[in-house]
Amino acid sequence: MKVSTLPAPLPISVADGVFPAGCPSRIVLDHITSKWGVLILLSLSEGQQRWSELRRRADGISEKMLAQTLKTLEKDGLIRRDAQPVIPPRVDYSLTERGVELTELLIPLVTWAYENAEQVLSGQRDDS
Repeated sequence: MKVSTLPAPLPISVADGVFPAGCPSRIVLDHITSKWGVLILLSLSEGQQRWSELRRRADGISEKMLAQTLKTLEKDGLIRRDAQPVIPPRVDYSLTERGVELTELLIPLVTWAYENAEQVLSGQRDDS
């Protein structure tokens, strides 16, 4: 008897709904798996951070892209923006409860990518 090595199938409720062009889940996936979205979410998984800390952690991100990404993730309810009424202005960013739930799922994916990046990029496969 041959044992399948395929991953578990998508749940029926998801399998037919995630691929159509108009599916809202595709918009959400685009936001959370964007180049900068993942990095910002992972940075915030380590705790509240300020703009400058996020910009330093997401090396290479422009101010425009950081602002855009933070606004998108805030609008999606994944991060919280807390503006302090002080001079100079201080704004802290943190994950919402939904953001924490999401990063718990993203961390294993990003860990896999980190651990396998060199082999993937060099075209090597390890089927063991």
